[in-house]
Amino acid sequence: MAKLYPFRGLRFNPEVVGELSQVVTQPYDRIGPELVRAYQERSPHNIVRITGSKKPPADTGEYQRRGELFRRWISDGVLAQDPEPGVYAYHQMYSVEGTSYTRKGLVALLDLEEQGRGAKAHERTLKGPKEDRLKLLRATEANFGHIFMLYRDPSQAATEALDGQIAERSPDAQAHDDYGNRHLLWQVTDEHTVAQVQHMLAEMTPYIADGHHRFETACTFMEECKGRGWRPLGPESFTSRMVTLVNVAEPGCVVRPTPRVVHSLPNFSSEMLFAQAERDFHVVALASLEEAKAFLGERAPEHAFVAYTDGKYTGLVLKDEQSVDKLVPGRHSPEWKRLDVAILHGAILERLLGIDEDKLARQSNVDYTEETVGAIEAVDSGKGQVAFLLNPTPPEQVMAVADRGERMPQKSTDFYPKLLTGMVAMKMNIDKGGS
Repeated sequence: MAKLYPFRGLRFNPEVVGELSQVVTQPYDRIGPELVRAYQERSPHNIVRITGSKKPPADTGEYQRRGELFRRWISDGVLAQDPEPGVYAYHQMYSVEGTSYTRKGLVALLDLEEQGRGAKAHERTLKGPKEDRLKLLRATEANFGHIFMLYRDPSQAATEALDGQIAERSPDAQAHDDYGNRHLLWQVTDEHTVAQVQHMLAEMTPYIADGHHRFETACTFMEECKGRGWRPLGPESFTSRMVTLVNVAEPGCVVRPTPRVVHSLPNFSSEMLFAQAERDFHVVALASLEEAKAFLGERAPEHAFVAYTDGKYTGLVLKDEQSVDKLVPGRHSPEWKRLDVAILHGAILERLLGIDEDKLARQSNVDYTEETVGAIEAVDSGKGQVAFLLNPTPPEQVMAVADRGERMPQKSTDFYPKLLTGMVAMKMNIDKGGS
């Protein structure tokens, strides 16, 4: 069940900051040192100055300074709160492999007491990032980055209700990201429409697509606040978390695959790899990258992969679906074992190349790239021995694995584009009882 609330979003004041594209960022865990510097150079008001990056600060006092800066931006009018509560339609216009899409999201507050740790998750979380986000949450008492959540509604009722409200309106905020994608935001305050959306989504199960660390941190902070005897003053508080919900039944919900680049294997032999693979896979020579991409697209939903090594592309297609239980080790559900990425890891990387789960976790022999071209260049440059290309994991498979209470294999999904930090934020109202 998804219990949602409208809220008075905190947004950048364009009269102060100018172009919104200069002050928004990718999610914190996508930001390295070079990108931090680039964002800081763009504007003295870039949100990275508050949210930081994937590398926690060495000086723990930095969190408090960020909190003070956040409050100063509010008092100086850099950030302004919308006067009325509402939900937000968030559209992302982007292209993948030459095809254009529009992904439509709904930004609202999700009740943590209602949903909390019962939210469906598909990724394992790490202690370090959660500690970092918790320190920032304590210092700012605000939500900046989105929790990207999926739900399933073939009727697309909530989207249609919001579309009716924004059809004749220019967006309240818009920005371009570093990849040329457009991000558009509209606040919807019409009480009837907000109530409609709340009712339509009340029985939907939300699944975390991106933002697992931040979601768990929000739950931890809620329990911490309760332990101190603090009380929430309305939904805009520690008992809620700002989320963006996307319907997997809509055409704009696209997942990109994450290519694997194998490296540093002693005595690696492409001839031996393909000779051994022929026991369980059909092995097909492919003439070019274009043919390799077509091969993957045409073979879906079969379990198909493309290996690139020695300047050549080779297609691999699993011969027998029933062999999966034998080829993929571990006590996992049938849904998990039939993920393409699980078959790649178990039947090829581990069984044929000796790269087990421990080596995958340590990335001692496997690197990951966001783009196919990057994986090929790594092999051509000698940094990699063989690259594996695969089809994306459909959102429905992500949800099926989450329904089983399991976590996806490492780097199984790349939900693209990312939700920009700084489009809208939520500041908490807390009764601390004079503390």
